[in-house]
Amino acid sequence: MATTRTATTQWKGALLDGSGTVSLDSSGVGTFDVSWPSRAEQANGKTSPEELIAAAHSSCFSMALSHGLAQAGTPPQSVETKADVTFQPGEGITGIVISVRAQVDGLTPEQFQEAAENAKANCPVSKALAGTTISLNAELLS
Repeated sequence: MATTRTATTQWKGALLDGSGTVSLDSSGVGTFDVSWPSRAEQANGKTSPEELIAAAHSSCFSMALSHGLAQAGTPPQSVETKADVTFQPGEGITGIVISVRAQVDGLTPEQFQEAAENAKANCPVSKALAGTTISLNAELLS
């Protein structure tokens, strides 16, 4: 069964001096302020499209890795994923670095690296962002 998730942004003013709010409509978990300075300079308590992409990518990757490990008979005890999305004004998103640390019994570091690479290649958000360079740092905890 397909699902559709919705977010809505209300924006007022021009790009550089305007501002807006983005609401996570499907979940109803919140409305967040957004502005050009929060995107191109310091966050100052506001979000940005890149932070929202980082949230989507880190959660999708964690789910994909957890699923792949469980399918292989080695479900993880824990997975912590951070996604760093870099935005260059005038150029756009220039790269994403996924850093993952996980505790998984019964895997070698090489097997974990392979599982992490597979999750990076196959999580739906990675696929949606295929036009962007995505790097991976994977660490198996003991």
